Amino acid sequence: MSARSAGAVLLDLDGTLADSRPGIEGCFRHMLAELGHDPALVGDITWAVGPPIAVSIRTLLEKYGDDRVEVGVAAYRACYSTTGLYECSVFPGIPEMLTGLRDAGWRLCVATSKRRDFAERVVDYLKQRTYLPKVYCALPGGGLDDKKDLLAEILRVEGYHPDLTTMVGDRLHDIHAARANGLRSIGVLWGYGGQAELQAAGADAIVASPAEVVDLLR
Repeated sequence: MSARSAGAVLLDLDGTLADSRPGIEGCFRHMLAELGHDPALVGDITWAVGPPIAVSIRTLLEKYGDDRVEVGVAAYRACYSTTGLYECSVFPGIPEMLTGLRDAGWRLCVATSKRRDFAERVVDYLKQRTYLPKVYCALPGGGLDDKKDLLAEILRVEGYHPDLTTMVGDRLHDIHAARANGLRSIGVLWGYGGQAELQAAGADAIVASPAEVVDLLR
């Protein structure tokens, strides 16, 4: 088997494969209102899309002097499960990127901080299961919330070799997790992190379009 056919590409979900911001931001604001806060006071919350939910909610609530993180997480998840999950779409060019990577022999799987029951539903809702049969996520109860632990688990279970594995994501957490596990990392600019964040995190490459991911890995 060639090195290329043995290689793997791990793909972040929110901000990389899917534009999930409308549903996630809407549920953050719903959560704040449920806890008695004015959601308008928090301003832009694009930064909160991508990290583990509890981390984002803790930071959001700190702005109001509120430490009810568990209550906030429960309120967020109740909203997200019923409505927010479906307020998402596949970024332009993603199906073609997945087809190109698959046809080039790369093994693909999702690596997301989203909880498993939500992540699986999003992949199915967006009709991406054909490309992405394997979805690795945070576990109920907080297991694998840290992305570096999640990537380590993928390498362990799947037997992927770090030298032949690439992480593709839009936030610093994706890049840091890849570096912690000895993986190559590609930062994407169509998501929520931006050039400065990805550069500071140490991405090995930064691309502006899904087609560039295929070109880099071809």
